[in-house]
Amino acid sequence: AYWRGDEKRAMLQRIYGTAWESKEQLVEYQRRTAEAKRRDHRVLGKKLNLFSIQQEAGGGLVFWHPKGAGIRRRIEDYWKDVHVEAGYELLYTPHVANLDLWKTSGHFDFYKDGMFDQMSVEDEQYQIKPMNCPFHVLVYKDQGLRSYRELPLRWAELGTVYRYERSGTLHGLMRVRGFTQDDAHIFCAVQQIGSEVLGVLQLISDVYAIFGMTFSLCLSTRPETKIGDDALWDRAESALEEALNAFGQPWKFNKGDGAFYGPKIDVRVYDALERPFQCATVQLDFNLPDRFDLSYQGQGTEAKDGLTASSSPAERDMAEKGRLRPVMIHRAVLGSVERMIAILTEHYAGKWPLWLSPRQCVVVPVTKAQLEYAEELRQIYHAAGFHVDVDTSLDKLPKMILKAQKQQYNYILVVGQTEVVARTVNVRMRTGRELGERTISDFMAHISAEKAAHGVGYATEESAEPDAAEPKPKPEQKPKAPKPKAEAKAEAKPEPEPTA
Repeated sequence: AYWRGDEKRAMLQRIYGTAWESKEQLVEYQRRTAEAKRRDHRVLGKKLNLFSIQQEAGGGLVFWHPKGAGIRRRIEDYWKDVHVEAGYELLYTPHVANLDLWKTSGHFDFYKDGMFDQMSVEDEQYQIKPMNCPFHVLVYKDQGLRSYRELPLRWAELGTVYRYERSGTLHGLMRVRGFTQDDAHIFCAVQQIGSEVLGVLQLISDVYAIFGMTFSLCLSTRPETKIGDDALWDRAESALEEALNAFGQPWKFNKGDGAFYGPKIDVRVYDALERPFQCATVQLDFNLPDRFDLSYQGQGTEAKDGLTASSSPAERDMAEKGRLRPVMIHRAVLGSVERMIAILTEHYAGKWPLWLSPRQCVVVPVTKAQLEYAEELRQIYHAAGFHVDVDTSLDKLPKMILKAQKQQYNYILVVGQTEVVARTVNVRMRTGRELGERTISDFMAHISAEKAAHGVGYATEESAEPDAAEPKPKPEQKPKAPKPKAEAKAEAKPEPEPTA
């Protein structure tokens, strides 16, 4: 906190105050504040060795350590898979471009303060990219005149961008200077807006259900200063409203808060502490297609039929040739990969589900005699795509188990001479709950199924079912059967913290 927001001025001390209607509300606020502090991703990131910000390299630039890079890779692999399944094609675009591109797009005029300085290359000015949008526009233009038969085009990219942020505003992974957007752009006809937006909302819902998070929706409508005629805005807002109604989740209006280039749907995500985060977004854009003169060949006379009294001369000229402007939909599901990993770290309190976990299994040999078998197990499970370590410290068994619990390994595989002879593993969860002796293949089947299901329907950290090897029915498919009183009572009892 600096005087007047200038880092060159004196640093100030912020003072926060709260007021509550009852003591119970105050106690709940204090509990959540303490829990948020315990879950701080900066603390957990260092404790679990996930990432670092190296001041020698510069503030706001993230270094992913092996464990954190493993989490990121799994999230990105999942993101690519669900997008390909949803009909998207993946793009890769450059990190810099000629400054003229950013002037054409309008970013240089509207966002210059958030961009890094330009660099000179052979007497031309180049700009490190703050956004991915103009690059996708250039891909659209590269193939010449497109046809209505090609639309919609859905292109997605995990594109790393760079934005200038004051040093006083930087905050762990939440606010950085270099980050990767899960960017996607849909080029479509006006009449396709509704169905495309509905598809995006369903994708957002599917992804956040996997993460165990909820979200709320808000439709932001036209601001006072805007581009495009009212007829186009009416049609676009109606399409978004119809998509929201068809989606079936409650939503609200946020009148006048749309972007100047089009209306948008704001998606607010809630974590385990019910804190809101602005991550996903769906934005319609009439601006970039116009700035870059994008068009497609329409069907029959639809171009002329769509003209209104407020249509521009350029639009009338296009209509004479049977051409129309596509609508560009900007959308993100995660927002920033870095910020989403920060949110998920705090959401899970560092206890990552198996499919994302940087420490999925650790083999703990009781004595030196089991080291060879422990390494064999590591290789078997590693070959199947799991991250498995071997504790070679040969400390006392309780100490090794406690260390594995603190490092948040999902499964701890204890092997003594009995397991070597029987070729089994003795399995326990990081909560201390013992699953007992399993054959190598049985345990492989269990973790493979859990990983494939992204943990949905499997025993959680708090569950107390006697057999965690079998998945529970998914809540949305089948209601859970009532549990016996004794079991319900056992489940209500909190797990004790691991102790030495």
